[in-house]
Amino acid sequence: MSVALLWVVSPCDVSNGTSFMESVREGNRFFDSSRHRNLVSNERINRGGGKQTNNGRKFSVRSAILATPSGERTMTSEQMVYDVVLRQAALVKRQLGSTNELEVKPDIPIPGNLGSLSEAYDRCGEVCAEYAKTFNLGTMLMTPERRRAIWAIYVWCRRTDELVDGPNASYITPAALDRWENRLEDVFNGRPFDMLDGALSDTVSNFPVDIQPFRDMIEGMRMDLRKSRYKNFDELYLYCYYVAGTVGLMSVPIMGIAPESKATTESVYNAALALGIANQLTNILRDVGEDARRGRVYLPQDELAQAGLSDEDIFAGRVTDKWRIFMKKQIHRARKFFGEAEKGVTELSSASRFPVWASLVLYRKILDEIEANDYNNFTKRAYVSKSKKLIALPIAYAKSLVPPTKTVSLQR
Repeated sequence: MSVALLWVVSPCDVSNGTSFMESVREGNRFFDSSRHRNLVSNERINRGGGKQTNNGRKFSVRSAILATPSGERTMTSEQMVYDVVLRQAALVKRQLGSTNELEVKPDIPIPGNLGSLSEAYDRCGEVCAEYAKTFNLGTMLMTPERRRAIWAIYVWCRRTDELVDGPNASYITPAALDRWENRLEDVFNGRPFDMLDGALSDTVSNFPVDIQPFRDMIEGMRMDLRKSRYKNFDELYLYCYYVAGTVGLMSVPIMGIAPESKATTESVYNAALALGIANQLTNILRDVGEDARRGRVYLPQDELAQAGLSDEDIFAGRVTDKWRIFMKKQIHRARKFFGEAEKGVTELSSASRFPVWASLVLYRKILDEIEANDYNNFTKRAYVSKSKKLIALPIAYAKSLVPPTKTVSLQR
């Protein structure tokens, strides 16, 4: 299941044919995809290093969110994920204070002869330009520091997604993902393995980005290896947080909150989380047929049963009145999350709003296209045409010019 790679990424921008990993080369400058395959298949993802993070602690949301020590759930997924939101917001407030100014630290050295840090960021930009064209265009309005940092995060998210959803996914094991997580910790401790890691390592040293959302995205990849059904929306919400909501938490420290914003830091983070959830729910609804052909159903089983539907109906690909009613409810839920996300975009730094608004406006239109296809997401893939994107982008740009509210808003 492809994740919503960034809460700022527009849909329908991924090139067809060549996979991402096949295009990322290293050598003197580029990452060698065959070497990456060896790292995966030969179980050499990490190059060693310990478990310590840059704050000296390691904690995992998967133990806090999934169960208590006795194995019982005590809170909903939404409540527990919000605790992560609060931690990330507190980190930003501690490191930035009230000035919202960034302290630029010395560059992270790139290992060996893999090129310079500038080349590493340039390569990240090339990847974004190839696979997320609209998003990359939007980043041109950002400051150079913020733009390069977003590129680095985008590339890491894409590499992580490719581990379980790319051409070498059949070779990936939970142990391989553990090694990828160990390698992530090296990145946060200033020990990058390759030039693309180097760009991310430099980014997290210069911005108040915490490791936890990155770990949680890897946990979402683990979930894809072991789970193909979700008994209710509480379970599905947690999955959506892991694979997409996390990206909002990674991105807000880079995007920045407008100095004149009166919104709380926590509420802006919560809006970013909502956009990630909305994007992933939209992915799920768009890809029902594609996922079914892989034996996967990313829909709440209890809600399917309440609608008089089952997995067999999905595998058969029948568009019935029951299916239409069910889909209307799912689309309504996704739109509610988009509505929550809208409340926070205006509070971002002015130069960062356009790519986020573009993502929100265009991704939400996928839901319109599902409706236009008479809810046939079994054999028809809903997508936003180029002409509709050209009409929507000026609307997104106009929305990005709206300044933050003058009164305290976005209280949860």
